[in-house]
Amino acid sequence: MLIALDAFNARSPSDAEEELLACCASRAFAGKVAALRPYQDLGELAAAAGAAVRELGWAEVLEALAAHPRIGERAGGDGRDAAWSRQEQSGLESEPADELREALAAGNRAYEERFGHVYLICATGLTGAQMLARLRERLRNDEATERGVVRDELAAITRLRIAKWMEES
Repeated sequence: MLIALDAFNARSPSDAEEELLACCASRAFAGKVAALRPYQDLGELAAAAGAAVRELGWAEVLEALAAHPRIGERAGGDGRDAAWSRQEQSGLESEPADELREALAAGNRAYEERFGHVYLICATGLTGAQMLARLRERLRNDEATERGVVRDELAAITRLRIAKWMEES
């Protein structure tokens, strides 16, 4: 992992930003995290990434959310971020497909209607039923509370993806 981190630290700013966009699809995020290099270890990089997500303006959060598929929908493409998304939602594969997918689709529509963006959850390790239960709970949030939850979920996903990226590199 140290070799991958050293290689990341040595990249040009634009190359480093492009790599980071697979972890969080906000240009502001990628620019901030790339600009703070060099990182001494994965913990320092993950902490900087989490802090950078929390500092994003709402328009920048929405930019990142646009790269995430709806829960229950398979991410298209063959990029690293699409592959990670499919892994993150793998808990859905063990559930009764039709009932759960219909409930998630209805929940996604209700969520998007209420909040104006995709429902985001750090799905790693969660079953489809758990994701659906959390979706239903979050539908009761007010706008300000939900924005905070979305930032926390995006930060968690970003930290996990940074760890995966370093492991794979």
